[in-house]
Amino acid sequence: MIVNWLISNGRKGREGLRTKSSSTTTLNNNNNFRSKMKKEKNLNWNRSLFVTTQATPNPDSLKFIPGERVLTGENNSPTTLDFPSARTAHGSPLAKSLFKIDGVKGVFFGSDFVTITKDRNTGWNQVRSSIFAAIGDFYESGKPILSGELPPQDTQIQPHDSEIVQMIKEILETKVRPAVQEDGGDIVYKGFEDGIVLLQMQGSCSGCPSSSVTLKNGIEKMLMHWIPEVNGVIAVDDEELEKVNMEAFSKVEEKIEKKGEDNKE
Repeated sequence: MIVNWLISNGRKGREGLRTKSSSTTTLNNNNNFRSKMKKEKNLNWNRSLFVTTQATPNPDSLKFIPGERVLTGENNSPTTLDFPSARTAHGSPLAKSLFKIDGVKGVFFGSDFVTITKDRNTGWNQVRSSIFAAIGDFYESGKPILSGELPPQDTQIQPHDSEIVQMIKEILETKVRPAVQEDGGDIVYKGFEDGIVLLQMQGSCSGCPSSSVTLKNGIEKMLMHWIPEVNGVIAVDDEELEKVNMEAFSKVEEKIEKKGEDNKE
């Protein structure tokens, strides 16, 4: 079509446009056309990665699907990664690039998607195009998704886990996480204290209005049904986890001091 158009216009230029001014007009038109085609070619090249978006239950979180693998899960690598702040993004060039965009509050990686959580005072129309560009530029660069130390994967069953903890992790891994990840988020095991399961909400689940309903009506009922030792489930953030860890550390110190006093007696 383009070739025929050029030939047709070229013939008209030779046969009917003999004046200098007409020739100049035709030349300018052809130059403008070539310039337009060059710009369109460059645009398609820069946008060769077709990124789509998908809404989540959280209005401040949006799934960006690049049509390429994000996390492979191969060689014991994670299948999801949460970066709740720019401070935690040091191990991922893509996450660091996304946090440079004003208004981006959190970044979450799934197997084939990236969930972005924005500041509530920022509209999606203010950051969407910048996020598209950052993801496209990253994949064009050929850099690895991960290049540094990774956050620990707390949902993996460890040899020192008790039978109850192993059962909790198994249910979370097989029944809960796959469904939650479909909505661009994740739920990670963080502890089991006095019959209470501590979970951390990640990605679109963090700060989502419906997450508390999911936690109580879905996850809590499921765990309490299959594991009698579970009395409840609560969501914790990093500050609350630090408090729990400090309390656990204090209990250990008390036991050590008490054991030392008993040995002296």
